[in-house]
Amino acid sequence: MPGAKRKGTTQQARRLRRDTTEAEKKLWKVLRANQLSGAKFRRQFPVGPYITDFACWEARLIIELDGGQHADSKTDAHRTRYLEGKGFRVIRFWNNEVLENLEGVLSQIQIVLIEAHPSPQPSPEGEGEKE
Repeated sequence: MPGAKRKGTTQQARRLRRDTTEAEKKLWKVLRANQLSGAKFRRQFPVGPYITDFACWEARLIIELDGGQHADSKTDAHRTRYLEGKGFRVIRFWNNEVLENLEGVLSQIQIVLIEAHPSPQPSPEGEGEKE
């Protein structure tokens, strides 16, 4: 039953939104409402069988925050391969990185957003102009 599975995923995502970690709360304050480079992020966003911490659909970017239980996780590696196979770029940060160095984390996210949507470069003078 595909609908039942989807309903379960949606309910789990809602529960995760209620039960956020301190690191998720801190990062969400900056990502919400298009505050970071105008990118629209969603939190606890389902992608296939997984619920991602933060996702920017337009930039095809997923941000995952990990606690100590994720160290050397084979499950996380499998999850990342799946998400990358769906065309997303996945970047991961440790919870303590967000809590202790939010500016550094935001800089890394902005770099990825710029790579996903580089601004158009002006053409060299006269190129493409008709006389």
